[in-house]
Amino acid sequence: MKKKLLLLAACLFLLSGCGENPIDAKFDSEINEFCEHVSAIGARIDAIQVEAEESSIRYATSDLLSCLDELEVEFMKFSNIDFPEEFDYLEDMADEAGQYMAEAAASYHKAYEDGYHQEMEEYARENYSRACRRVQVILALLRGEDIGDFH
Repeated sequence: MKKKLLLLAACLFLLSGCGENPIDAKFDSEINEFCEHVSAIGARIDAIQVEAEESSIRYATSDLLSCLDELEVEFMKFSNIDFPEEFDYLEDMADEAGQYMAEAAASYHKAYEDGYHQEMEEYARENYSRACRRVQVILALLRGEDIGDFH
């Protein structure tokens, strides 16, 4: 999880210099805001301390689930960003990222709230990875990078 969130942090200065057009400036601002919020949430996830005590585990789980809920909100905002015309083709992928993160958050809740369910956690992790991968591809395309290496 840490690696994918840190990769999202790299987009903070995604489209610098495009502020002349108000539409582009709004888009840049929304993308940068998304990246900043996701980076902050990722830092909070990374800072979660889990100790062997049951109360510590419950607190860490609660904190993690809260962070995942916040990620879901941010990814849904991302999926609602109105991309400039030249990037309209990315809007479906942004929608998918939001849907995958929503499914990931819900599945992590199911995996941890009523005992531990490994299969549900694996399902949640796969949806989380799919959401992050889509955002990574979108950001790479916005930067004009070759996405041939994305799997």
